[in-house]
Amino acid sequence: MCERTFIRMVSLARSTLLHEWRRFLAAVLATAFSAVLMQVQFALLLGMFATVTTVVDRSKAELWVSSPDLPSVELGREIPRRLEAVALGYSSVARAEPLLLGLGEWRSPRGQKVAITLVGYEARPDGLGLPAELRAFAPRLGESAAVLLEETDLAKLGVTVGESAEVNGRKVRVVGTVRGFRAIGGANVLASAETFRHLTPSSSEDRTSFVLLDLRDGESAEAVRDRFRREMRGVSVWTGAELSHRSQRYWLLESGAGAGAGFASLLGLAVGVAITSQTLRAAMLSSLREFATLRALGVPSRRLARVVLEQSFWIGLLGLLLAAVGTAAVAALGAWAGVAMLFPGWLLALTAAFSLGVALLSGALALRPLYSVEPADLLR
Repeated sequence: MCERTFIRMVSLARSTLLHEWRRFLAAVLATAFSAVLMQVQFALLLGMFATVTTVVDRSKAELWVSSPDLPSVELGREIPRRLEAVALGYSSVARAEPLLLGLGEWRSPRGQKVAITLVGYEARPDGLGLPAELRAFAPRLGESAAVLLEETDLAKLGVTVGESAEVNGRKVRVVGTVRGFRAIGGANVLASAETFRHLTPSSSEDRTSFVLLDLRDGESAEAVRDRFRREMRGVSVWTGAELSHRSQRYWLLESGAGAGAGFASLLGLAVGVAITSQTLRAAMLSSLREFATLRALGVPSRRLARVVLEQSFWIGLLGLLLAAVGTAAVAALGAWAGVAMLFPGWLLALTAAFSLGVALLSGALALRPLYSVEPADLLR
């Protein structure tokens, strides 16, 4: 068959999709649904574990000094605060400051109790640990017994802005709310380092959870980290990215929550693949009689296979376009509801490639009846 005939055969794939769109609509919708399902499942998984490292990810500190072999950021033990002075003794370090993390119990004005993670920052607009969006709150955070709460946790904590509550039996006042600081369990309560120590009697002035370091211009964080690891005993030194990755990996691979969430995401992946492959295969098999007619007219099977695979490609592509709209809508809804979801570019690209691969594979599997059955049998 000449090249012109092949071009006509390729156009047959698009023409069939256009004129028989009702037949293939279910396959397009199934592809879109499965792609959205996979993206949302993994976005929820990534978002959930990213909440563990919000304190790290939103800090501008270049290096973190912690207790030895820290498995995850919230599991650190206290270290001597004098390490600030030790770090400042290096010419490569421009600034050093403490950051405190600890567990506590919240008691609302109506007696409601919630387990919380208390975070103690240096309440300065230029603080290393203080995220950019909290710098405007620095003066209010520096007030006595003042705390900030995640906006979506207000109902859980049973309090409103301006009200007072108790942390570890000591009075605090809610001076504002922030977004993007949700916790996997309980709630995050943000305070100044002074308020943290007031609310945590076991915390002493000469101890801290972390020492945050800012390096001088031109200094390599990795080179300074390696030097500190060689010369500082009894502590661990991390870049922010390392500590974030280590913490998320711990929650994903070593915690029960990670195993459960990972299994749910894989189950969503399996469901998506099953829906896509079966629906797409059914759509292709519904065209088997038309392909049998072409075989009876002398069209080679390999050329028909190209038509089927192109149909699968276009169905997959149209499904991905619908999935992009659906994913954007889900992401917007999640942001409005304060649900932690992450949609990194690599996840979207990987999901798109996987969904398109499933569509092509389903089309290829639909070719088996075409090759195994005689055209005369199909035309009866």
